[in-house]
Amino acid sequence: MKEFRLDRLEAERMANQGAYLRFLRERNMSVGLYALAPGEQDTQRAQRQDVVNVVVSGRAAMTVGQETTTVARGSVVFVPAGTPARFHHITEDLRVLVVFSPPEG
Repeated sequence: MKEFRLDRLEAERMANQGAYLRFLRERNMSVGLYALAPGEQDTQRAQRQDVVNVVVSGRAAMTVGQETTTVARGSVVFVPAGTPARFHHITEDLRVLVVFSPPEG
């Protein structure tokens, strides 16, 4: 069994001074923690994998392809492979668990 705590993942992400920390990679998927502060730019590009974004805290708008929605704690957004997606209008510190299938590079 592999068990992770968000507070420890957040501390590790901050220690590495990056917006993204991949903490799990398996044969069929990988998982990371993504963080953006209010006013920060989301520079992600369209991914080669299907992606599930699970918002664990914060509030923002998210655009996937041509559709935009508001996301907050508890939101789950699926992004098909090859579809542009980004967070914007971030109003509260955003923390997102990001699941890639197949695993990211």
